Amino acid sequence: MATRHNYKKLKIWRLGLEISNEISDVLIEFPKHERYDLASQISKCSVSMPSNIAEGSARTDKSFKHFLDISLGSSFELGTQLLVAHHRKYINDNQLIKLEDKIEEWQKMTMGFQNGLD
Repeated sequence: MATRHNYKKLKIWRLGLEISNEISDVLIEFPKHERYDLASQISKCSVSMPSNIAEGSARTDKSFKHFLDISLGSSFELGTQLLVAHHRKYINDNQLIKLEDKIEEWQKMTMGFQNGLD
C-alpha cells in the first residue's frame, strides 16, 4: 500500500499557510478598486500553495509531485503579482522583501521535499 502524507505535519504546508495568512493581512490595505482584480489573483495564488499540498498529500507520491508542481507554480505567480503590487505602491519595500524571502524559503523547502519523493 502506498504511503500517504499527513499534510498538517508537513513544514511546507505550515509555511505555505503562514504565507497565505500574511498575504491576507496585506490585502486588507489594498484599494477597493483592486478587490476583484490584483488582490483576488494574489489571494488565489497564496491559498493555492498550501491547498495543493493538502490535496496532493492524499495521493501517491507520483501524483503528489504533480500537485507540488502546481503549488510551486502558484508561488512564482504570487511573486510576480507582488512585484506588480509594489510597483503600484500597494505594498512597501519592507513588505515586499519580507514576503519574497519567505516565499523563496518555501520554494526551496518544497523543491527539496519534492526531490525526496520516490
